[in-house]
Amino acid sequence: MDERDFKECRRELDAIIARITELCDSIKIEALRERAKKLEEETHRDDFWKDIERGTAINQEISALKRKIEPWDRLMGEASEARDLLDMAAAESDEDIFNEVRAKTGEFRERFDGLETLELLSGEDDTRNAFVTIHPGAGGTESQDWAEMLLRMYLRWSEKRGFKTEIIDHSPGEEAGIKGATALIQGDYVYGLLKGERGIHRLVRISPFDANKRRHTSFASVEIVPELPEDIDLDIPDNELRIDTYRASGAGGQHVNRTDSAVRITHLPTGIVSSCQNERSQHKNKAFAMKVLLAKIYELRKKEADEKKQEKLGEKKDISWGNQIRSYVFQPYTMVKDHRTSEETGSIDYVMDGDLDRFIYAYLKSIKKSG
Repeated sequence: MDERDFKECRRELDAIIARITELCDSIKIEALRERAKKLEEETHRDDFWKDIERGTAINQEISALKRKIEPWDRLMGEASEARDLLDMAAAESDEDIFNEVRAKTGEFRERFDGLETLELLSGEDDTRNAFVTIHPGAGGTESQDWAEMLLRMYLRWSEKRGFKTEIIDHSPGEEAGIKGATALIQGDYVYGLLKGERGIHRLVRISPFDANKRRHTSFASVEIVPELPEDIDLDIPDNELRIDTYRASGAGGQHVNRTDSAVRITHLPTGIVSSCQNERSQHKNKAFAMKVLLAKIYELRKKEADEKKQEKLGEKKDISWGNQIRSYVFQPYTMVKDHRTSEETGSIDYVMDGDLDRFIYAYLKSIKKSG
């Protein structure tokens, strides 16, 4: 057995165990274990079932605590046992045990990542699909091209994760890029993963549309809202909505260019607008546009409720997402930097091709810590 291979495997196991320990500390596993122990002691009392409703609630809480604690205990126990086996394999030069342990380290990493994701994504809407809407800022063709680059980035990220995507609305720019677009991304925890992407994204590059090859700064906004269940009722009166129909633009065949099949819905009290021109049927476009509009109104109401809650608690936590969140620099150097977490990389081509996880997880970890 090669000593370097042993040391590398040992370092990897140590790192996994350290990460498990750190996350268990952050989610206060020991406190949860103590809570479960106290509740279980209570179930042993002779009068426990005198109050059936309370007894049922306590048993449900115990079950929920165990579901949270036990996967971490199993992972820590198995990783620690593997480390002990590795030391034994080194002492006895046992190649078979070493290979067995080395094969398990990848499994431990995957299990940790899965459990960490579940811990980070515990919000009310985190499990839902998401609508991603992108609008260019001022700047004409340059900003419109940047908006299209961002759309492609999120579609590539989705593709790599095996998520299903559907373009709901797409308005092409005159020369290049898009005037706006909305995509529905479907998969496990899409909204939870992407919610930190909402905000202003800034691009710095030498513009391919500038004959003088000057450096330009462009902006585009990204809006992320959860896809809501069909039966949700937000109580929006009809007189608060303005519905406009128009001819769809861009590709789609002769039909979309000859009929007013595209639909735009405006919520008059808030000014929130959603549109859909993807379907040939005006009825289907209206249904999709309404679905997106309700999701945006729901997100706005949730944001307002959060702000009131923070005000009531006297906290100064900034929960806005309208500010610039990330910069993408193509020239004179390459860098992508998130201004909220300071996470950065020089591999801008990989990021634009959908390699976003480092920024997504850095953001999720930061809000978990601050929460």
